[in-house]
Amino acid sequence: MEEKFIVFGTGCFWCSEAIFKLINGVTDVVPGYAGGHTENPTYRQVCTDKTGHAEVVKVSYNPEVISLNEILDLFMAAHDPTSLNRQGNDIGTQYRSIIFYNTPEEEKIIKDFIAEKQKDYKKPIVTEVKKFEHFYEAEDYHHNYFANNPSNPYCSMVIKPEVNDFIMRHGNVLKAVKH
Repeated sequence: MEEKFIVFGTGCFWCSEAIFKLINGVTDVVPGYAGGHTENPTYRQVCTDKTGHAEVVKVSYNPEVISLNEILDLFMAAHDPTSLNRQGNDIGTQYRSIIFYNTPEEEKIIKDFIAEKQKDYKKPIVTEVKKFEHFYEAEDYHHNYFANNPSNPYCSMVIKPEVNDFIMRHGNVLKAVKH
């Protein structure tokens, strides 16, 4: 079976990338922008909240190792899908919860998954579900941001606790640590 990909927005793509890179069966995670109307947007443009784009990650995965439903479950665990246009102190439509599907079959799986998952939440899930059209890769300095900038205050005070919490709750789906 060949590799597949899905594009997610879970707030800040630095955190999303750090979390999804840990997951067994995920073969690549690339930060970028999707869902807007501006072609080839820059980070600075996306931060204005005027491009319509969300900060996203393109997650490539091996479906023989991890299923789409399992990835969707981890997507939900990686952020608050009931928070509209924000995650924590990151506010704006660029931080919205969003999933981009590739096929009608994926759309059905995603929508059914969200409908079933809604039972676990008191507030409505506000995750957008849209057809994948364009993915614009983020500038080089955004790639592996958490790993490359561990002393950055945002990394140490926001991303590191989220990654550690994710590891504690989902250690069974993580890649083996290389020594």
